[in-house]
Amino acid sequence: MTRPSARGFTLIEVLVALVIMAMMSVMAWRAVSTLSTTRDATEAHMDSAETIGTLVRQWELDLREVQDSKQVTALSFDGATLRLTRRTTKGLQMVSWQIRDGRLTRWASQPATTISGLQDAWFRSQQLSPQDLRDSPGISGVQGWQMYFFRNNAWSNAQSSGDQDDAVTKTVPSGVRMKVQFAGGGYNGELTREVIVPAGGSR
Repeated sequence: MTRPSARGFTLIEVLVALVIMAMMSVMAWRAVSTLSTTRDATEAHMDSAETIGTLVRQWELDLREVQDSKQVTALSFDGATLRLTRRTTKGLQMVSWQIRDGRLTRWASQPATTISGLQDAWFRSQQLSPQDLRDSPGISGVQGWQMYFFRNNAWSNAQSSGDQDDAVTKTVPSGVRMKVQFAGGGYNGELTREVIVPAGGSR
């Protein structure tokens, strides 16, 4: 008895199979690409959040170490820059936090042990070059920020003196509130932090 010969695939069936395999490969590639994009976005968000967290912790530490030298203003804010003098184990240090071109940066001088050295650092903090800021740690994507000082049991805009006399406005506040607005860059929305300045900037 003769067995029937085995039937092979037709050209059309082979082409259909190839098309299906190609479509499956494209779908698999898109799935991998989506996962990779999601992973990259997640990592970028985590890196940005970590950078912001590091800067905020440093900002809080700076304010907790504010020292009034009686020679330069210990803590001031002009809308773009927060300047302060802080104590270190090697002397007083001038620190400048500022926003320029959407980037929040922290610049710090070398510790000063003389009045002239501290005054020089204070003047330099007002004349920082673009290169100084590029070399300073910071975070991009900042739209703006506001600063509030706590004096006489009340919060007030750090730029507003109101009816207060010059002596009051130069007094180190007992608290500082910062609000920073972000747009993109792994962090969206507004960040608010409040810090108590120990004993009005003296110890």
